[in-house]
Amino acid sequence: MNLPARPVSRSSRPLLLLTVVAASLAGQLPAADMPKRKPGLWEISTRMEGMPAMGAMQQCIDQTTDDLMQQQARKEQQNCSVIDVKQLGNKVTIHSVCKAQGSTATTDAVFIGSFDSAYKGDMHTRFSPPMHGTSESKMSLDARWVGPCKPGQKPGDVIMPNVGGMNINEMMKDPKIQEMMKRQK
Repeated sequence: MNLPARPVSRSSRPLLLLTVVAASLAGQLPAADMPKRKPGLWEISTRMEGMPAMGAMQQCIDQTTDDLMQQQARKEQQNCSVIDVKQLGNKVTIHSVCKAQGSTATTDAVFIGSFDSAYKGDMHTRFSPPMHGTSESKMSLDARWVGPCKPGQKPGDVIMPNVGGMNINEMMKDPKIQEMMKRQK
């Protein structure tokens, strides 16, 4: 089932924000053996089938930012019966089967490129039973290293068009966000 394009309500903005940020980092989430991204400023464009395009976001990262996301991923692995990550040259494939909100989410993803300059990713997730009326989702992303972080930016800073900025490192430590993520399981 493809979701129809619709405006984002105020109440769904935090969840959409988390989803987009997680998607931009998806190449880092499934396992510790994923390549690390080059520290600096990354520009990431995501496209989710059935959702309006948000435009490119920018993220300032360092080693700690990727490590924090991988620590969160390791916590989530307990909800997964299958996590298969394979790297061959500049191609990483992922197959996972995880429980989320009473549904089984089966995800297949392919990331191609160099995690120190640019990479692309395609993710396809099927939900059984459907989650919130959605039986599948498809997302693509393009990420490219822009250069050093801008003056005044600190690792974890994310700037999203029409949404503004936040710091993913601080957000992941926020008890309210941690509780919301627990409820999403």
